[in-house]
Amino acid sequence: MRKLLAALAALVTLSLAGCGYNTLQSSDEQIKASWSEVLNQYQRRADLVPNLVNTVKGFAAQEKEVLLGVTNARAKVGSIQATPELINSPEAFAKFQAAQGELSGALSRLLVVSENYPQLKSDANFRDLQAQLEGTENRIAVARNRYIKSVQEYNVTVRSFPSNLTAMAFGYKAKSNFAVDNEREIAKPPKVDFGPATAKPQGEAQGAAK
Repeated sequence: MRKLLAALAALVTLSLAGCGYNTLQSSDEQIKASWSEVLNQYQRRADLVPNLVNTVKGFAAQEKEVLLGVTNARAKVGSIQATPELINSPEAFAKFQAAQGELSGALSRLLVVSENYPQLKSDANFRDLQAQLEGTENRIAVARNRYIKSVQEYNVTVRSFPSNLTAMAFGYKAKSNFAVDNEREIAKPPKVDFGPATAKPQGEAQGAAK
């Protein structure tokens, strides 16, 4: 009897493995780990915002609209409960992504405005915060890319035969993902207008034309 039960257990295990159950399990765990890292890096960025805003305010208090935009965007990000279950809800995930995108845009505008204040740009604290923000943005991009790949692999398993049958039997569903096009857009550095190029002296321009 024991041998029969052991044989049945082994058969079930092999059947589940052959139908993608183990792949679904490992892929789901990889998504959870990747998502945790995304949240960690986004939180790191949010933690930088108050000091960055206060530093800019000390040199450019008149930029109230830009500063308020960053503060409000951070508040919106903080109002969203970024639980592990969020990635299972397309609506909640879209709201989370939109809020983070709004904060990215607000921070980009803040950095562009800072170009108009030489004293701010030369402030050691601001330069340090700017470097930390740049490093965090890079880590966010890396974490998001890992999450994108993890979800792509998982979703392929969920939708492919015969693992899709196993997915339906155990309640595994396709998960929301960041848009790749949006990822490329976020990875772009903010554009800074340095003004018109200085005209070359007439003699230098003639020499270049020869």
